[in-house]
Amino acid sequence: MISFVSDPRNLLRLSRNLLWTGLFLLLAGVYTAYGLDQQLAIAQRVLAHTLVIVGPTLLKVGYVMRLVALHGLQGRNWEASHAGA
Repeated sequence: MISFVSDPRNLLRLSRNLLWTGLFLLLAGVYTAYGLDQQLAIAQRVLAHTLVIVGPTLLKVGYVMRLVALHGLQGRNWEASHAGA
């Protein structure tokens, strides 16, 4: 797993998936928790509100991973351009 995330391209791909998953969970949670709240049992409401917490968390983790991946790609380009100097 460490070798997988050590490649910035893999990390960028993983971060993109986390960003989309977090956005989907957030939107599904908001729609379910606040749009369908009268039709749900209490356990379903709790799950929907949990999605409202988990979704933004995945968004934040995915965004930080994206920044790390872009920094790694930028460093790789910098090293390649200054290798002959």
